[in-house]
This record gives sequence, C-alpha cells and structure tokens, in this order.
Amino acid sequence: MNLRKYIIVAVSAIVMVALCCCGSPTPVDPDNKGEDTTTQVVPADLEPFKLSVPVTDNWVFSGKPAITIHVVNPNPVAVKAGAKLQITTDKRKAVATIIDSVEIAANAEQDVVITTEDNLAPGFYRATCSVNGKVAHSTFVFGIDPFDIVSEPDMQPDFDEFWQAAKDQLASIDMNATLTEITTKSSATRKVYLVKMQSVPDGLTGEPVVIRGYYCEPQDGLKHPVILHFYGYDTAGSKAKCECPSGGSSSYAEFYLSHRGQYLNNRPASTQNPGVDEDCINIYNSDWFAYNFGDKDSYYYRGAFMDCLQAVRFMATRQTSDMTKLFAEGSSQGGALSYATAALSDYPLTAIAANVAFLGDYADAIDIGGLAIEISKRCKGSMTTEQMLTFLSYFDTKNLATRISCAVMASSGLQDDVCPPRTNVVPFNNLKTPQEAKKYVFGPEMKHDYPKGWNPMNFFRDYL
Repeated sequence: MNLRKYIIVAVSAIVMVALCCCGSPTPVDPDNKGEDTTTQVVPADLEPFKLSVPVTDNWVFSGKPAITIHVVNPNPVAVKAGAKLQITTDKRKAVATIIDSVEIAANAEQDVVITTEDNLAPGFYRATCSVNGKVAHSTFVFGIDPFDIVSEPDMQPDFDEFWQAAKDQLASIDMNATLTEITTKSSATRKVYLVKMQSVPDGLTGEPVVIRGYYCEPQDGLKHPVILHFYGYDTAGSKAKCECPSGGSSSYAEFYLSHRGQYLNNRPASTQNPGVDEDCINIYNSDWFAYNFGDKDSYYYRGAFMDCLQAVRFMATRQTSDMTKLFAEGSSQGGALSYATAALSDYPLTAIAANVAFLGDYADAIDIGGLAIEISKRCKGSMTTEQMLTFLSYFDTKNLATRISCAVMASSGLQDDVCPPRTNVVPFNNLKTPQEAKKYVFGPEMKHDYPKGWNPMNFFRDYL
C-alpha cells in the first residue's frame, strides 16, 4: 500500500462533505502526495469498482482486525482506490476511522486489507467499509479476542437461596405424570408418548401448572443416555404444528419438553399435534418474557426453569434412563433453558449444546439491544434501570453459568440482533467447565439461526 492514514474518530467537515458526494473510482494521480483520495471527483467515463468484503478468519481476530475489501477494476486504466473503514463498539461508541489508498491496475482485481494501528480491547465491534465513497459492505459485526471478554457475575446475595426455594417448591409438587402412546409414531425399537404432568405454580402459591412433552422410550429393556430437547420462543402461533418425534433409533431416551404456555401447552385440540386431545389455554398472552415482569417469585422464567427440572425428574423415574449420561440442547430460548437446567438440576448434566442462547448479560445488553432488552424497557414501568437489572440478574445465563461445570458447546451469529453475540459469549466465558470441554462456533454472516454444521449429537457422542 502506498499510503496509510489513521484518523481517530473525527475527520474534518470539508472532507466528510466531499466524501459523501463521491461514488466511483478515481484515476491514479502520480503526483499524489498524501491527500484523502476518497474525496476526489471522478470522470464520468470510468466504470465504478465492483466491491465485496469476504469473510476472513470468521471475522474473529486477535488484537487487531484485518478487514479485507476485494476490489475489481473493470477499466482499461489503473485507478486509485481510497478505502475507508469506520469502527464503533457494539454499543455504537466511535472507535476509529481508517483510510488507505492503493492503486488497482487496469482490468485487475486486488484485496485491500485494512487494520488498526493499535490493538482493540476484547469485544465485538461494528464496521462499515467503503471505497471512493461507495459502500463495499453494509455495517457488520466482528469480534476481537471474544474469549477474553470479562463481565463479572452480578447475582444478588440471595441468588442461591432463591433458586433453592424454587426447587424445594418443585419437590413438593405431585408430578402426576400420565403417558399416552402415539402409536402412529412408535416403532418396535422405541415407543413415543405424550406426557402430561404438573409443575410449580406461577408464584409461591396457587395451583400447579400443567406442562406437556413428547417422550421417546427404547424398548430393549436396557438403560440409555438421556437427551432433553428445549425449544425456542413459540413465535409460530398457536395454530402451528408441533413436530412429534418418531420411534427411530433406540440409542437414546429423549424428552422434547413443551414448557408452560408454549408449544403443546399453546395449541387447540387437533389431529396435527398428536396426543393433544384438549384445548390448551395459554394465559401468558404470547409474550412470555413479559409475564409478571419485575416480580421474581412469580416471573415466567422461574416457572419455565422449574419445568425443565421437572422433565429431568420425570426421566429419572423411567427404567430405561441412564441418569449418569444426561444431556440437554436447544436454540435461542432453548439454549437458555439448557443453561438453566445444567445450573440447577440435582442430576448433574454431562454436556449441553446452547445455540444463540437467549437471556444473557443484561447489564451490557442494555446498551447493545436485542429482544430481551426491547421487552424489558417496554415492561419496566416505574422501575429504575438499576432495579430492572437487579430483577433480571436472577434469570441471567451469565450468572447461571457460574454453577455449570459440564461440557458445553455454544454458538453466536455475529450479525444476530435478537441475541447479540456478546450475550452468548459472556455466559460461555463464565462457565466453570474445563477449557478442553468447551467448544464455541461462530457464524460470521449469520443472524439468529443455526451455524453451518451445528450438530449437538456429534458433540454429545464425545461424552458418552
């Protein structure tokens, strides 16, 4: 590169105005002595550059980012490219503006790699790239040393007492589990049942809440590893189909939990949801995160976390369950439920897989955004921000992670604005799990989805 300038945060008003007016490549100026070439006026007869920003290093770097802009010059003359990289934190605080100028040969293409002069602090950052004023890539997120991010636990002094009280309440509830075989799904090797059972009330008193799930039981009479499956937020609507597993392999005993107010507990009697022969009334208004917001003793996720433990307790009653090989997996809300189960279960979990997990790192997310924060701000009422964060700390996966030492596979979509990557990485960093039993997967261009190759079962097989 024949020129590099590092301009921190501010560029003069004249340069900025000129830059905004440019949109095409500029011819090489052999007498150029260092001016910002992104501001030069472009002859109309030149074709614009073709620009792209390929993913390098999964857009997760150590110390300094190395953002690549691929520039294609379709012109029969050499053209100067003024490349610009603007960086802010994930909280949208300005960090740096970097400008590079490089000559692109006639009818040629070249990678322009832009970096910073100094190392950036561990965290996630937002980047915008342009060449000669033309955007090469809309704003995207990259990471710097994410596993060095420190966000100290902020649980309240009664955190352990609070969850022990919830577990004691669960222990006092008669599970009263009933099983109805789904014969159309059962096989000779494994039967499939609809399970209906009771869990804690939505509060310290009241009637138990009825929850449901699909249970797959091997038929060989042997004990088998247990796998719990937890679901994401039930946004599909009460008329959507709930997939029922098939008998299939007899290798595992599995439970697909529909926790309170969601999935099988949020569907009318219908032949498309096997086993659901009664209308299930959802009292949570399809905004479960908001239910009893601010009251930790009757909050939705206190009950939902106990529903997960009730699923564990149910599996422990089955003769085919090997409770020394206990696994849990889920995505988004299901990832949070996996963390909660590993943190609170009296039966130690062997491994969990939490994809783009929900409910994490509220104290930082308050300035980043995401679904949980959007709903929290809407529901806080007269609570101060400090009071709101104190309440949320009881249900924060960042704090629950401090009670987890089993193997964990987790993930982030770097472009996820529902559960931003920091809210996934911070709980992972707070785990007590040995380093060799931790695995993390980044989807550099992924939003709120599954990363390529995400396979909890393959991960679990390493711990059977």
